[in-house]
Parts: sequence; structure tokens; C-alpha cells
Amino acid sequence: MRLYSAKYYKIWHIWRIIPLYFAKYKNNFYLCGKFLEIYKDMKELIIGRKAEQKVLQDAFESKKSEFIAICGRRRVGKTFLVKEFFEKDLVFQTAGIHKGTYAQQIKSFYQELLNCGLESENEPKDWIDIFFLLRKYLESLGTERKVILLDELPWMDTPKSGFMAALEHFWNSWVTRRHDIVLVVCGSATSWMMNKLINNHGGLHDRLTRDIFLPPFNLHDTRQFLERKGFHLSNYEVAECYMIMGGTPYYLDMLTPSLSLSQNIDYLFFNRYGGLRREFNNLYASLFKNSKDYIEVVRVLSNKRMGLTRDEIIKATGLNSGGGLTSILENLESCDFIRTYTSFDTPGSPQIYQLIDFYTFFYMRFIEKKNYKSWSSIQGTGDFYSWAGLTFELLSLVHIEQIKKSLGISAIKTQEQVWRCKDFNGGAQVDLVIFRDDPTINLCEMKFTMKPFNISSDYEENLRNKLEMLSNATNRKKSIQITFIAASGLDKASHKSIISNEVILDDLFES
Repeated sequence: MRLYSAKYYKIWHIWRIIPLYFAKYKNNFYLCGKFLEIYKDMKELIIGRKAEQKVLQDAFESKKSEFIAICGRRRVGKTFLVKEFFEKDLVFQTAGIHKGTYAQQIKSFYQELLNCGLESENEPKDWIDIFFLLRKYLESLGTERKVILLDELPWMDTPKSGFMAALEHFWNSWVTRRHDIVLVVCGSATSWMMNKLINNHGGLHDRLTRDIFLPPFNLHDTRQFLERKGFHLSNYEVAECYMIMGGTPYYLDMLTPSLSLSQNIDYLFFNRYGGLRREFNNLYASLFKNSKDYIEVVRVLSNKRMGLTRDEIIKATGLNSGGGLTSILENLESCDFIRTYTSFDTPGSPQIYQLIDFYTFFYMRFIEKKNYKSWSSIQGTGDFYSWAGLTFELLSLVHIEQIKKSLGISAIKTQEQVWRCKDFNGGAQVDLVIFRDDPTINLCEMKFTMKPFNISSDYEENLRNKLEMLSNATNRKKSIQITFIAASGLDKASHKSIISNEVILDDLFES
């Protein structure tokens, strides 16, 4: 029985033939170099996802049956990860049908079983029958370790279908008595995955053996993905690309290396039939029922840089206050479209809801308004810098670990919060304050510019005021360091003596 994935088999196989190639072409340095490039690519078949691959590998090598739930936003690469990692060990896979009826879901599952070689049976009447046929098919494969993938699981669970009860019965009555099954289920509707599976209080309570939340790529993985596609972009361009569409592999794969980044954005967003122009409504419709209400919420949030309270959202959208809005906000947050925060020095203050999805923010800002003809016509304008300023702050927020590494505080436990303060001068707000377990606070300023940022005398005075107000807010119990996160660093001639630490864009590309 092979207890390693197909990924490692490929690496072993190509490593095995290295001596043969070098023996034949040892004097041809060009061919040897090209072969090593191929080997390097083979060694890293999956970009990033190191922690997730470790979870999958441990599950495959365990001595018991495993039940793994993988959730994450749509298009993030959940299915690709499972298929690529397990490959030949994947003996059965099927996926739910978006907006499919109960009968359509049953028929699709059954046809996949027939395609895999299940001998013709009477057509199943319900999910109990379906899982019995799946059991029969798996029993015919012997006792070798085998992987089953049920993709887009929430779509299979149509109203009153009995799907969850049948899945529970399949796992509890049969799979748990075996030691050769790795059942992987995926779903983009993260709220469904959390409520009905991961936090299940019924027959599947505590039955999941492992769960994975798959995030978008970070900057490091995004650059690696684009390089593999044939792009040779600067870090600035990769960051700009990330700020437009996020680290969503499916979106990144739409980019064409023969075009510049601006040409790609024009084609995908500003072209009437562009793939990412048409994606927006499909994205929300595939994730949420009553998607129009969800879109209305993100629309009003896209117009407010720092976010809105619940009451402000109700006033701006006209939606009723109650369980419906609560579900919308919870679902948007669970799918990483928005985040909630409160100021650390104002306990009891209402939560602020802020849009943090790069793709949604770009679409709302530049596409939905339909006032713009191309991306190149926007770059360098006030609208561009307004958008870039906010999205670079979001970019920094999702790369906290890289910032901590640059500051040399990776090993220190921290909390990242927003700080707001009001005084007779109008007050201040800092979008990122890093509270450390040692007696130090990092007050972070973030600026996205192509050239090194110049700190003027007025800006230095503004920083000194923030420093003083934060020091008073913390009762001067900790030292405060002003940390400047600037895409292109700081101008040497600027008033930079007040800055304790400097983080540049390149630092955010650390793995």
C-alpha cells in the first residue's frame, strides 16, 4: 500500500532518472540547466499551501479513516488543491450543481458513480440510496487507501432533501468502521460549511477529523504563480495586480502574459464582455441566496473608506434590522468579504463593518459606476491614488506576518487593532496598531507611492500628535515606535528621524 501522495511519487520518479540524463548529457551544460529547471518546477507542483499540504499528507498517512472539510471563498483553488495533491489516490469525485433541484443533484451523483465503473443499478430514489451505492463501489476497490471528494457540498443540500442525514449515516455506520477512507468535502458557501458541518451539533458532531480554511494567495505566492504563467512583473506591478483582484488563483489565471498588466485589466474589466466584469454577479449569486441584498451592503461599504456601523448600514441600504441583516453580515464576514473591528480604547462602542475584498472594492469603485473607459486612463489620477491608498492599507493588513518578520518580532505574540481618538484638534485614526506582549507598541502608517515617500514638516507634526495621543491613551505604560510601511520606502531628505522602523513593499513578498 502506497502511503504517499502522487505528488511525491512524481518527485521520486523524476529524481530517479536524473543520473541517466546527467550521464548522457554531462558535458552539455545548457541541457543540464534546462533539466534542473524542469525538476525545480516538478518539485513544486502546488504553489504555496504548505500548511494545507501537511494536513492532507498527515491525513493520508494516518491509520484510520479521515473526514476533512475544506472551505474558502469561491475560485480560491480548493478543488485544484485536492485533485493535484491526491491525484491517483482520488477514486471518486463529484460536485453539487449550482441551483440544481433535488432530482438533478441525485442524478448527477449517480452518473458519476456509473462513470467510475459501478455496475448498473436501479436508479436511486434518495440520498440514502446514493450513499449505499457509493459504499458498494468503494468496497469493490479493496482495502488500499482511497480518497473521495465531494465538491460544492452546500449545493447538494437542497431543502428537505435529507442529504445531511444520509451523509451522517454513511460516515457513522460504515466509514468509521474502516481504515482506508479519506473523505474530503469542499464548499464555497463558508457559512453553510461552518454551521452545518464544522460546528454540527447533530450526527456529525465531532466527526470531522480535520478542517482547512483555504485563503487566497499572499504576495509571494501570487508572484510565483504569475512567473509560472510566463510573466516578468516588478513587485510594484504584482502588488497593483493583487490590489485589483486579490490573491484569487482563478482570477490570476485569466491574465495573459503576452499583454501588459494594464492591457490585461482593460480586457478583463473594462471590456463589455470581460471575464472579471461578468464575474461579479455570478460570484455573489453562487454564494448567497437573496444576493441583491448582499450586493447592496457591499455597495454602501465601498463608499465608506473606514466602514459603517450596523445602524449606518441600515440607514444607507433601507434593509430591515433583524435576523436577515445579521445573517448577511455574518456570511459576508465568514467569506472574507468584510471584517469587523472596534477601537481598542473605546470598549463597548459599536462594531464597524469594513469591506476588505479587493476584487469587490475595485469593481464597485471603477466598473459599476461605468464612468471609466480604461485602466490606463485612471492611473495617476486622484481617483487612482485614493483607491491605492486604501487598498495598500488592506494589503498590509493581510500581510501582518511579513510585517512582523521584517520588524524582527515574529516570535512575539501580538494583537493588531484599529485606534481612533477624538480631541479638540479633530482627533486621529490609525488603521494598524500592533500591540506586543513585550512593552512596545508599533503605530503603523501606510503609503503607496511609486517614488520614495517624502515626510514633510506638517506630516511630521501630525505623526507627533498621533504619538502623543496614543501614549496618553495607553497611560504611557509602553514605548511606542512609529513604523512606516511605504511601497517605495522613504525619501532620505524627508523628516524621517521620527520613524523608528521602515517596511517596504519587497518585505511583504516574503514567504
